[in-house]
Amino acid sequence: MTLATHVRTLGRGPGRSRSLTRDEATEAMQIMLSGEAEPQAVGALLMLLRMKGETAEEIAGFAEAAQAAIAPVQGVALDWPSYAAGRTRGLPHFLTAARQIADAGHPVLIHGWNGADTAVRDGLTARGIARTETAEEASDRIARDGIAYMQIETAHPALFALLNLRGVLGLRSCVNTVCRMLNPGRARASVQGVFHPPYRLLQSDAAQLLGWRSLSVIKGGGGEFERNPAKDIAAFGLRAGQPWQDTYPALTDETRRLNADVQDEAFERAIIEGTKRIALDTLAGRDAPAETHEPA
Repeated sequence: MTLATHVRTLGRGPGRSRSLTRDEATEAMQIMLSGEAEPQAVGALLMLLRMKGETAEEIAGFAEAAQAAIAPVQGVALDWPSYAAGRTRGLPHFLTAARQIADAGHPVLIHGWNGADTAVRDGLTARGIARTETAEEASDRIARDGIAYMQIETAHPALFALLNLRGVLGLRSCVNTVCRMLNPGRARASVQGVFHPPYRLLQSDAAQLLGWRSLSVIKGGGGEFERNPAKDIAAFGLRAGQPWQDTYPALTDETRRLNADVQDEAFERAIIEGTKRIALDTLAGRDAPAETHEPA
C-alpha cells in the first residue's frame, strides 16, 4: 500500500472521505518515516488532517509507529516533551522543576525541539542537564544523572524531518502532537504542555488508547509544561489509565504573565514549585489538591 491510499481516504470529498483508523494511521506513519513516500503525498496527508482535525485514533496510530522506530530510552520514570517555540514564555523555569524531580529520585527524560528559540537548550547546562543525541546516550545519562535532554533531530531524524515540514507548509501539522506523544522511554507517567487548549483532550484520549497509566496535560507557558501560579490551571489526562480532569487552584493572588519583563524571585519560585507539584501528582497518580496553598 502507498501513502496515496491514505490520502484518498482523507480527501475523497463530502460524504465519501473519513478519518483514518488507528491501523491505517500506523501504516501511514510507517510509510512516511521510511522515506519512500512522495513528498507531495506527505504534504497532502498532513494538510488534509489539519483541515479535518485529527482524531485520537489517528494520533495513537502515528505515535505508535513513531515510537517503534526509535530505540527505547532506559530507566525513565517521567516523560517530559518540550516542543514549544517559547514566544509567550519567559525563562524556562520548568527545567529547574524537572531537575528537582530527578533529584528526588524520579528519573526524567526531556525530549524536544524548539525551533529558533534557544532558551531551553541554553538553560540545560546551568541546571546540570546533559544534552544527548541518541536514545542510547540518553539512557546512559539517566543512569548517571537521573535526567537527560534528548534532541529529536538526531535521536529520531525521520520524525524530525516531518516535524520540520512546518517551514515548507507554513502551518503546524499533527506531527507536533505526535512528538509530544512519542514517550521514548515508555514511561508510565507523562506531563505535557499545549498552547491550544483543545489538544489537551485529544492527547489524553490518544494516551488512553496507547495504554498509558498517568498523564497530565495543561495549557502551559508558551505551550510548555510550565504552570502559571497566578491562575487556576485546568488539567486533563489519565489516572490509573482512566480519563481524568481536575483544576489546580492558583498559588498566589498576584496577577502576572510568565513572560513578564520584570524579574521576581518569589514568582519564579512559585512557577517552579507549581510545575513540580503537578508533575509529582502525575507520578503518584494523585488528583489536584482541594485547597489553595501558598508557594513554598
